[in-house]
Amino acid sequence: MRMFITRIVLFLRKAYHWTVAQAAFGFLTALKVLPAGAAINFADRLMRWIGPKTKRHHLMQVNLRNAFPEKSEEERETIALASWGHMGRLVAEYVFLDRLFDFDPKRPGEGRVDVSGVEQFLDLRDNPRPFIVFTGHTANFELLPVAGAAFGLYVTVLFRPPNNPYVAEKVFNFRKKRMGKLVPSHAGSSFALARQLEQGGGVGVLVDQKFKKGVETRFFNNPVRTNPLLAKLARQFECEVYPARCIRLPGNRFRLEIEPAISLPRNAKGQIDVNATSQVLNDKVESWVREFPEQWLWYHDRWDIKGKI
Repeated sequence: MRMFITRIVLFLRKAYHWTVAQAAFGFLTALKVLPAGAAINFADRLMRWIGPKTKRHHLMQVNLRNAFPEKSEEERETIALASWGHMGRLVAEYVFLDRLFDFDPKRPGEGRVDVSGVEQFLDLRDNPRPFIVFTGHTANFELLPVAGAAFGLYVTVLFRPPNNPYVAEKVFNFRKKRMGKLVPSHAGSSFALARQLEQGGGVGVLVDQKFKKGVETRFFNNPVRTNPLLAKLARQFECEVYPARCIRLPGNRFRLEIEPAISLPRNAKGQIDVNATSQVLNDKVESWVREFPEQWLWYHDRWDIKGKI
């Protein structure tokens, strides 16, 4: 009897995931009928309407209150609504990702995408060595590995698959065609990244995700646990670490930035300090978010507070 009930539960869960996935795919297919700009603007307006009606909106409000206690409720709500809009844009931009990246180094500033730090891309491509690029969930962060591939710089990217297995498969196949080698975030993924660095290649990592077993750090002056993977890899391979981010500009345009390699703190033995480096990563992402707070995904439970509200 228990096995029968388990099978029913698993069937219903599978059916739910399939239904949600088909609805999402149908929505994205419908967006293809519209011009890119119109589709992205529509998704922005739609999510500004849907987002505040979800449970995640309350979590977003709590996150913003903890991060910006000096701001008024009206200011924080404005950021929250804009963040929902940017989330809608991120989804819609998946449909047009190939068309969005139109950067031409011979005509900078003329296309939809501009790139700052082209010399860094070219140096890493033309002088192969192990390196790590890190970013956060700001604007359309998916464009960064696309830009790298466009310059002939293929980076092995660590990513967290969506919980829905049907969506996860679709997203994985879509990313794989445009971003090079992908490593799903699970047990053993650190070994895949280490092998890439050992072979003299580069890896890309998102560093602003919740990680319950991470090292104790602070983010917006609130305690948070941070994945020490990047710091440990940097210590093991003594490789350069580059910050990179995407910024949304008016008119459905983007600026991609890769900054010079950062200097990582070291302990008394001269080794890279894992805890201190993890804090440096948080500080960098925080500086980005403070500059454009509406472009970060505030619905993430970064501070692990969902069960406390």
